[in-house]
Order: sequence, then C-alpha cells, then structure tokens
Amino acid sequence: MESSTRILILGMDSSGIILQFDRNAAAVLCPNGDALLGSRLDEVIPGARRPLLEALRAGRERTAMLAVESPVGGMLDAVVTVHPMSGGAPEIAALAVVKVPVPLADRFVDPAVIRRALLDDALPRIGSTLDLELLARGLMDVLVPHFCNSGALLLENHIDADEGPQGPDGPQLRRMAIGFDDQDPVWDATFPTGESLAYPEGTPHALCLASGEPVLRVLGGEGAASLASSWRRPPVAELLKGASMLLLPITSAAGVLGFFVCTRNVAHRPFDAYDVEIGMEFATRAAIFVESARQYSRERATALTLQRSLLPTGLSAPSPVEVHHRYLPGSRLIEVGGDWYESIALPGARVALVVGDVAGHGVKAAVTMGRLRTAIHTLAGLELPPAEALERLDSLMRTLGEREPHFATCAYVVYDAVSGQCEVASAGHLPPLLVPPGRASEYLPVPPAPPLGVGGEGPIVSREFTVEDGTLLFLYTDGLVENRARDIDDGLARLRATFGPGAAARPLEDLCQAALDGVYDDQHRDDIAMLVARLARIPADRHASWELPAEPAAVRRARGLIRDRLARWGLEDMAYTTTLLASELVTNAIRHAGGRIGLRLVREGGLVCEVFDSSDGHPRIRHHDEDDEASESGRGLHVVGRLAQRWGVRRTRDGKVVWCEQPLP
Repeated sequence: MESSTRILILGMDSSGIILQFDRNAAAVLCPNGDALLGSRLDEVIPGARRPLLEALRAGRERTAMLAVESPVGGMLDAVVTVHPMSGGAPEIAALAVVKVPVPLADRFVDPAVIRRALLDDALPRIGSTLDLELLARGLMDVLVPHFCNSGALLLENHIDADEGPQGPDGPQLRRMAIGFDDQDPVWDATFPTGESLAYPEGTPHALCLASGEPVLRVLGGEGAASLASSWRRPPVAELLKGASMLLLPITSAAGVLGFFVCTRNVAHRPFDAYDVEIGMEFATRAAIFVESARQYSRERATALTLQRSLLPTGLSAPSPVEVHHRYLPGSRLIEVGGDWYESIALPGARVALVVGDVAGHGVKAAVTMGRLRTAIHTLAGLELPPAEALERLDSLMRTLGEREPHFATCAYVVYDAVSGQCEVASAGHLPPLLVPPGRASEYLPVPPAPPLGVGGEGPIVSREFTVEDGTLLFLYTDGLVENRARDIDDGLARLRATFGPGAAARPLEDLCQAALDGVYDDQHRDDIAMLVARLARIPADRHASWELPAEPAAVRRARGLIRDRLARWGLEDMAYTTTLLASELVTNAIRHAGGRIGLRLVREGGLVCEVFDSSDGHPRIRHHDEDDEASESGRGLHVVGRLAQRWGVRRTRDGKVVWCEQPLP
C-alpha cells in the first residue's frame, strides 16, 4: 500500500556513482545527505550493481529484492528497480527506484499519502456495500493502519425510525467495528464489537456527539486514567496512556449518527489540524455510505417484518395429517410478495388447506395478501364450505378493488380425517396435484371459476372425493411452474414427474426441495408458495358414529351409547357432562329438524360431539324475559355454551352439523 512504503530515487552514471538523489533517499540511506553524492550504488545498497549492469546492457529495467541498512540500525527489505536512461542529462545513465518500508515513527508523516489512502484507494470500493456490518469493518480497515494505530466506529443503536436513540443514561451507541495494529487481544476484550453503551457526560465522546464537531485530545496519564475511571474499565488507562485521540463525527440530515474514534500511540506523530481536515473529509464521505446502508437496513427490516407478520408462523392440522410448506420470494431485495399458504385445524379432526396468489409484487401485494389471510381465518372459523368461502373472498376483493383494482387466485381444500373426504374449490388457481400411494399422480379437474375480484357469471362450485390414507395433496402458486423462459405446460409436466412413482412415501421436505430444484436459478421468477400434505384418517378406535331416529327415545339411547364409548376410552369422568351436552343437541335436532339423526364422537385434540340433521337452519342462543311463554326455547344452547369449551355449526350437503368440544383430561 502507498501508506506503508517510502519511495527513494537515485540517479547514477554507468559506473554506479550516485550523482542525484531525492529528499527521501537522503533521510533513509544516510544521516548526512551530502555523503550520498559521489558514493557508489553498491556501497549504499549492497548487491545493487548487478541489476544496474543488467539494465544498462539489456536497455530494459531490472528489479531485485535487496537488504538496506537503516541509519537508526537494523535492515530493511527493499525493492530496487533500475531504469536505464536515454536522453536528458548525458551524465545520468540510470535511475534506481527503491521502495522500503516506512519507519514506524514516520508512518503518518506524509499528508499526501494519507489522503490518497483514505479518500482515493479503498473508499469508493467499500461504499458499494449496503451491509452495515461489512461497511463498518471496511471503513475501519482503511483508518487502521493508514490514519491511526487503533480506532472504532460507533453508531446510534437503533434502526426503527419510531424508536428513539435516547436511553436513561444518554444516547445509546453501538460499537460496529474496531481496529488495531499491534495484535494485542486486550483491545478486543476492552472494546468488544457489538457492545451498546452510553458515554458519560464530560467525556470527549459525549462532547463530539452533542456538538457534531471533531474533538482532538492528547491523553496523558491522567487523561487516560480519567476515561478508564468514568468507563469503569481499568485496561483503558494503559491502552490509551499518552495517546493522541481524534473523534470524527458522522453526520447526516437527520443529525449526528455516531463517530469514529482514532488514536495514535506515543511512538507516532500526534494528530494536528491537517489530520483533522483529512479525517473530517473521510468522515463526511463515509457518512453518505453509512446513511445509505442504514436506510437499506431499515427498509429491509420493514419488509421482513411485514412478511413474517403476514405469513403463518405455524401450521395446524389433525395428528394423522402431516403438512409441510415452502415460501420463496421473487425478489432478493424485497423479500415479500402476494403469495400465501394456510393450514388451519378445524373441529372434528378436519383441516383447511389453502394456497393463494395476489397479483403483483412487493409491499402492496403483501398488504392485500394479509387482508385475504385474515378473511380466510375468519371464514374457516365460520366453517363455511370451500366454494362459499371463496365467494365471500371474491366479494371482499371487489370491495377492495373499488379504490384500486385487485385480483387474486386461490385454491381451498377441506379434509375430514374421520371419513377421508376432501372438498376442494378453486378461483382461477392452478389445479391441485393428487398423489395416491402406489399410483400415478394427477391434477384434480376442479370446476373452473374466475379469479377473486374479477367477477363472472355463476357461482363457484366445489368438488368432493374420498382419498386413501397416505395420499399426497400438493398446492402451489404459478411461480413454481411458469416463468418468462418456460411454458406453463412444461412446468406442470416437470412437477408431475417430480411426484412420480414412490413419491407418496418420500419425506415431505425432500419433495419440496425437489419441486424447487432449478427454480433458484431463475433470475426473473415470481413469488412461490407451496403446501404439501400427507393425508390419513385418524385411527378407528378414536371415533364412533351412530344413526338415531327422530323420536324422544333417541335421547336416552344417545346417552347410553356415549357412556359406553367413554368407558372404553377410559374417560368415565367426562360421561356426565358429555351425555348432558349430547342430550341437548339431539333434543334440538328432534324438535327442529326431523328425519334421521347422526351422532358422532371424535377424540382428536379434544373430545368433540357432533349431531347431524337434515335441516339447514342455523340454531342461535335466544335471550327471553322471565315471563315469556317461550322462555324454555333455546335454553339447550345456553347449557351447551356454558359446559363446552366451544361449539359451532357447519352446513353439509344434506343439512347441518351442530358440534361442541371439551378439553381432554
């Protein structure tokens, strides 16, 4: 580097007698500069005669590594390059350019060398990074060893614009990086990188932060001891004893962001006004890079926070259903988009599996995606069938589109782990991939419907089918199978080949990775969301179903069936409450529905009691006055609401189901 070497120039005749020399040569090679004049080159630099003769004979420069004796003692490794001369002064036959290490005491003597090393050589290259940690480390590598022996970069300890930097003891700073040239591990121990701290009032650091001006101090024994005492760090007194310390503020339009701490020990020239000028020019340029990196860090943190808050933090499903997901943003700069996935456990060993894709990219699409996810959770809680849930989402998208057009695609599947029944509906989305065990995979021919928010004639229609245990259901967005360079049919064929023979038995993580193979290399890909589920029924000994006649005697029979089943499951303590809940639900079905009644107990997560009937009326809890003749009507649901942990109603193809759930002991 320019700052760690000194260049000496000697002019000589063909016999090697020195006729000219510069100031650096006199200072390094001979205490008495006049003694160089008339000396022979190989007397001053032993071994230099050979490259001189070779250069003169060949007419081309020659270079050699030689040892030069320093006037203060010791040997210096020197790079000697001899250039033959033609023209100019006739007595000068060659020039010798000698590069030697700068003596320790003279490292910071030449302002031009310092300025070039700080401002021209490395700073433009370092400023290209937007990573604040790498930028801090690079800036310190420039300051040490080119400007000081040791130093540190401290910045405000916050990224969130809503979070103030002021702490109880003053402004909080974080030490981003340190640098030192003596390899002493005490520096790292005394000034740990990443530490957050507030400097006490009256210290030079607090003055620099408050004023936004450079601060220059010479730390004698008392000054270093005072800092060590105020920081409660005894090693500081020895490390900074006699040092010259310069604090360079890093400022922007927002104020003082932090500062550089630069120190030179007693073996070097202390800082002066010219050093302050060079240092402030360096700090001013560095502030631009620091502010850009901080702004990028804030924007990236905002995007990641938004993404993590909008995408699910966990997937729920019945115990026999295994679910895995992957999400891949389309942009490496903004890691958020409009694709989403959901797996929501429903009462009675059921699960809702959803994948959707909002048109567009970035934060705007992510906000719309967040609204749809919230709506999906609400609709799943209402236990609406998939087709009706998508119709409600379509209505929501049309409302959102009144101000700004929005549309999205969505595939919605509900799986019943008791019966093995699947119900699927799609709004403009690519067909789900079904992979039965031991058979070829197939894309489900779901009845088509326009995307959400586009509108169209006719309702959204769902499809119902029964699946075998171990069947894979794969939901995905179009970014997985389509891009600018690949036709969607090719992508669908590749995906189907990925889920070929034997896929149903492979780990879900491996299948997700196999589906993504090659997609990472796409430079213009869309966001990708995928959800794969291995579907299976719950064991037969964890559920029971009965059919009852719509007559009063069915209530007593239901109580007997439930007591017997709970005894087999070892849940006798729940018998009284469960029979009371079942009595109320069966009585309600007999009174208001008629026809055959179904009763089902499911032990999955909790104990769920379900009563099926042929009426599509939605029962509600009614509130009556004490003298109301119909005060007994609806009292059963009051009992259910008090005794059950939760209860609800869902519609079926033939009527409805009223259910209630209790926690298992």
